Amino acid sequence: MEFRILGTVAVTTETGELPLGPAKRSGLLAMLLLRPGGVVRVEQLIAALWEDEPPLHAKAVLQSHVSRLRALLAAHDAEMYGVRLTTQGSAYSLQLPETLLDAHRFEELVALARLQHRPADTVQMLREALSLWQGPALTGTVRSAPLEAAALALEELRIASVEGLAEAYGQLGEHARAAAVLRPEAVAHPLRESLAAALVLALGRSGRQSDALDHYHRTRRLLADELGVDPGPVLAGAYRTILGTPSVQPPPQAAFAGPARPVPVADALTVTVPVTDERPEAETAAEAEATADAASRSAAEPVPVAGPVSVSVPDSAPGPDAAVADAPAPPTGSLVPSPHLPPPNLLPRLPRGFTGREAELGALDRVLTGDDAPVCLLAGPAGVGKTALAVHWAHRRHARETRFPDGVLFADLRGFSDTPAPETPAVLREFLLALGVPSRSIPETTAAMGALYRSLAAGRRLLVVLDNARTSAQVRPLLPGGDHCATLITSRDRLGGLIASDAATPVPLHPLPPGDAAGLLAAVLGDERVAAEPVAAERLAGLCDGLPLALRVTAARLAERPRAALDAMAGELADEHRRLGLLDIEDTGVSAALRLTVRHLPAPAAELFRLIGLHTGTGLDRHTAAALTGTTPDEADTALSRLAAAHLVTESAEGRRTPHDLVRLYARTLTPEPAAEPLGRLLDHYLHSALDAAAAAHPESKPCCALPADVRPPHAVREFTDRAAALAWYEAERPGLEGAVTAAAAAGLHDRAWRIALLLWPVILQKVGDGWVPLLEQCLASAEHEDDPDAQSRARALLGWVLHEEGRDDEALVHLEEAPGLAARAGDVTSEAIACVNLAVALNGNGAHERAGLLLSRAVTLAVQVKHPPTEALALHHLARHCLDTGAHEAALSHAVRALDLTSPDEAARRVLLQTASGEALAALGRPDEAADLLGQALRTAEKEGFEQGAAAARKVLERLPADR
Repeated sequence: MEFRILGTVAVTTETGELPLGPAKRSGLLAMLLLRPGGVVRVEQLIAALWEDEPPLHAKAVLQSHVSRLRALLAAHDAEMYGVRLTTQGSAYSLQLPETLLDAHRFEELVALARLQHRPADTVQMLREALSLWQGPALTGTVRSAPLEAAALALEELRIASVEGLAEAYGQLGEHARAAAVLRPEAVAHPLRESLAAALVLALGRSGRQSDALDHYHRTRRLLADELGVDPGPVLAGAYRTILGTPSVQPPPQAAFAGPARPVPVADALTVTVPVTDERPEAETAAEAEATADAASRSAAEPVPVAGPVSVSVPDSAPGPDAAVADAPAPPTGSLVPSPHLPPPNLLPRLPRGFTGREAELGALDRVLTGDDAPVCLLAGPAGVGKTALAVHWAHRRHARETRFPDGVLFADLRGFSDTPAPETPAVLREFLLALGVPSRSIPETTAAMGALYRSLAAGRRLLVVLDNARTSAQVRPLLPGGDHCATLITSRDRLGGLIASDAATPVPLHPLPPGDAAGLLAAVLGDERVAAEPVAAERLAGLCDGLPLALRVTAARLAERPRAALDAMAGELADEHRRLGLLDIEDTGVSAALRLTVRHLPAPAAELFRLIGLHTGTGLDRHTAAALTGTTPDEADTALSRLAAAHLVTESAEGRRTPHDLVRLYARTLTPEPAAEPLGRLLDHYLHSALDAAAAAHPESKPCCALPADVRPPHAVREFTDRAAALAWYEAERPGLEGAVTAAAAAGLHDRAWRIALLLWPVILQKVGDGWVPLLEQCLASAEHEDDPDAQSRARALLGWVLHEEGRDDEALVHLEEAPGLAARAGDVTSEAIACVNLAVALNGNGAHERAGLLLSRAVTLAVQVKHPPTEALALHHLARHCLDTGAHEAALSHAVRALDLTSPDEAARRVLLQTASGEALAALGRPDEAADLLGQALRTAEKEGFEQGAAAARKVLERLPADR
């Protein structure tokens, strides 16, 4: 039986490998094998088997894996080999002869090579040792800091052994073999200068000087590009040696030959690795030459090889930060920053022209100045000034030198940028360098760098600013350790995952209010110029949606035209076709910022955003979004939520989402061509919804139109629970419905245009003075285009009614005179009755009482003929009013009472008007008590329903009654 950790973690027997099962079980075995015969506590195992926060049942899961591993070993006669997995209190131990473990045999061979006096024997021992490696150490386990720390320690010794093997080959004069051994490692670790230096020497000494110089220069460029540093003394010395000048440093193999010393791995592991050269990089030339001489004198001496790795798990239980601390650290001496180094400050320059944001600055003060490692998320739409606010606050707070005396780290994560986002290792390396860690001492793996960064930050008071983050996963590895550091993150996304996992406190950033927007303009243009046109400045703020980016671009354009008026610029921006173009300048502007936001959206959300440009209203809900995309409301709601998280739409309490004007204009530039299909779905959605809303608002009325034969059925039917819900939907969707009429007509879909317009009749009657004439004129034009007489009749009747209510009776009568005849031609008796009523009301107002009375009587007859009580009640109501105007009070009372009997209790407004007419008739007939009773009922109902017109009419009649009534 053999146990392997130098490659894939495995247990082999004469019959083959044992099936270890999932990665966590392999990780459990690896943790036990890292300290064979030693005790590993449950807390340490849990920290190693779960990369993130372990679940509540982690101990039970661990016990299950231990049981299965124990059963597997027992089933293959492990005890016969002296292998036993034991439980010792709240810990476990794997007892086994160390010769069964490949890592132990590797360590022994390396130790034997260190004792050899002949280079040939050293080569033999190291080749055998390295042959035990079958891949990266601890492969097949879970990814966690403790396991990665151990793997890193083993890898360090393996590389040191490779360097020692190459040096031994060199002592034998076999430089080509040395180069062959070194080249794969130098390629795999291109920033490891000791490997590069050894390869340069081996190539040069084997007669391949051009290859040696080429590798040196490639490494030099890579160091400059990746780390911004020049080659260190070791690599520079190898270069000089190849050029024939004295080396400034002994051969890099000396790193392998030096004495070994233990390296503490925070709270989890103790690793012994060979000591690399740790002299300061500012070593003097005299010291370098002395070292080179010493190296040349000892060139013929045998090379001692570093001692074995010992990896151990301490007896003490890890603290709460064990998952963070369980990772390797470079040699202690090289990690302590110089006390003479000033605190790091990686902040970009202070933004100029910053203004306002006092509330947000106060919020940052409250969140980030407490203990317990606060994390603050500053989120808002593109161009709202997140970076400027974060940098301004950080500069202001850092200048006080009270809360963050140990410095400020800053990284632009470029989550929404044209350039690729920096990799996590690159950011960690920059932070470690800023914290004073020498470049040669920075670990190579991401986990190790993260652990070192967190351990260094744990004892400091640092502010870490992570700008322009795209995802929570991008941020988490960069959060500092300890309880005294604060992290400020900016993002266009809400990063809900970070709020959930790290208790980040969101501070939303909204567009600037007009006063602060004017202040931003004044910072660029001067106070006098802005103060001279305060109204224009406020208008500019509105046209820029209060976005600092748009305001700065506008200010830049005005600065180029010092004599231009702010009002003239506002006039240019008011043109929606030009606005986005005017808000872009060179490579900066609103369109560029929004493009980067949209680029990173998931496909369904990006598709919905492009289709928002087709939306005919200002806001949309899940049903409207589903119609645009041809998906279900649930799918559309998910996409809408993603747009809201990216701050491309704002949310209201009613579940509606609304893009800002600039976002809507940008979406229109992305509208796909052809757009007939999504527009058609939207129009048909409005048809279905408006028809259902009209039925809910006036259930007693017949539909004013039938749906077209080719109308598309919706994925889900919107439900209106009552009249109030239907009227509320009309109010919310009114801009979209009106826009749909215009869009349908423009697309030649006239059969949709007139239907959608007519289906607005419940809200038109409720708010008749709200400027409906242009809409109804389009409705009539589309009905005439379709040559539909019934549609024309209804359109003219409704348009004439609205014109009459606006006091435009001459125009009203043009339409009202034609409406009854068109309805009769279409054979729609109900439409004809309504047309007669509307014409009669207009005529009655113009004094043509006799003809008005005849038309109203005919309307009553037609309604009775088709047995339609709502239309009959409508005709009787207006006939009662006609009789009141002509003094026929008995007839007026009769008609009003009859109409009341036909009116549903839900029709509060009509009942108020009929009760008022009845009361007025009773008062005229000398029955004031009854009149007062009915008028009082009408007034109370009108006030309860908010029907101000009805309340005023009832109150007016009541005031005319005798005082004692």
